[in-house]
Amino acid sequence: MLKKWILIVCLLLTAALVLTGCQGSEGPAGEVGPAGPSGPIGPQGPAGEAGPAGKAATDDVKYAGDQVCAGCHKELYDRYMLSGHPHVLAKVKDGAAPEYPFTKLDKLPAGYTWDDILYVVGGYKYAARFVNKEGYIITDEPGKSGNAEYLNQFNFANTILNKKAGFVSYHAGAEKLPFTCGECHTTGYTPMGNQDKIPGLTGAWAQDGVRCEACHGPSSQHAAKPQVVKPAIVRDSAMCGNCHVNGAAEKVAASDGFIHSNQQYSELFQSKHLALDCTNCHDPHSGVAQLEQAKLPTTRTSCENCHFKEAQYQKQPHKNMALPCTTCHMPRITVNAWSNLDRFMGDTRTHLFGIDPTQIEQFVTVKEGDQDVTYSLSQVGLNYACRSCHSDSSGFGKTDDQLLEMASGFHEKPAPVVEAAPAP
Repeated sequence: MLKKWILIVCLLLTAALVLTGCQGSEGPAGEVGPAGPSGPIGPQGPAGEAGPAGKAATDDVKYAGDQVCAGCHKELYDRYMLSGHPHVLAKVKDGAAPEYPFTKLDKLPAGYTWDDILYVVGGYKYAARFVNKEGYIITDEPGKSGNAEYLNQFNFANTILNKKAGFVSYHAGAEKLPFTCGECHTTGYTPMGNQDKIPGLTGAWAQDGVRCEACHGPSSQHAAKPQVVKPAIVRDSAMCGNCHVNGAAEKVAASDGFIHSNQQYSELFQSKHLALDCTNCHDPHSGVAQLEQAKLPTTRTSCENCHFKEAQYQKQPHKNMALPCTTCHMPRITVNAWSNLDRFMGDTRTHLFGIDPTQIEQFVTVKEGDQDVTYSLSQVGLNYACRSCHSDSSGFGKTDDQLLEMASGFHEKPAPVVEAAPAP
């Protein structure tokens, strides 16, 4: 029996050796099969330390200055530098008067030299005021106050009103009148700053005058990546109204028979023209004064483009006189420097536009608290629409009744004349 089991074991070993010897070499690796399903999510590891706070995107936005803008937009820059906006505030450098496109400022209030002046406010067209080295608007002789007759504002000549250039009083005699005009006379204004160094200056700013970035916003990122970051372009009249307003837009402030200056947005607010944008009529890079100097149209469009029926029909003799619409509809009710109440004429055209043919007066005085305050009515009255030509001092004076009769139906198409049928 034992021999039988030994024989079987030997046969199995022999078969194993034979099979091992017949086995071929290993073949090439096959293609990788599809990924199996994801395994279960493992436990969350410990939290790492917090990294430093990232910088806000706005931290890199800075005011570049209009000289940088000029690098790519030279034509616009050269044109807008002839307008009044860049020159509403000019710093005095090296004791020399600032330079302006169309005016020369070579006179100062009595007792001062250019070495005493830090800034000039205005100076482009109508008038100039002066800021001393402490940041206060000059209202009296150096080191003095209380002289209410001191002549401290320089008015340029006005040929329409027959006024020669000269000094007038502006808050004369006031003690340490601070310069608070930075919000509308500078670019990149902030209400804080300067007071610790120059006590009369309220606020700080990036650039003197109303420059490119006053309307387009800080543009350092646009200058660095002009194809990626675009500047703000806002054509809404309300943006102009940030500065061309005096208090609430719903009211047009006035005194002494004239509207206070720079209230064009408030004036627009009174009428249907509020639906328009200022840029519908005005090129924002060109001022009216520079266009007048170049003898070019001062607006991009004309009144007749919209009001063609009114342009077609006017009462005689005005129709034959071919007066511009602005003569009556934009009379000079506003004052920047000079005025003549006898002629019902200031030095700046209003933007009220609409004439009320039943209204003679222009202003209303109301009680606010314990003060009497004067505002302009929303429409142009006949005193100012007509009496710049028809005042008693002009030699063509008209009575109220005559003005009312002429204004009634001024632009209405006359009824056709019906001839009587001949008698049979």
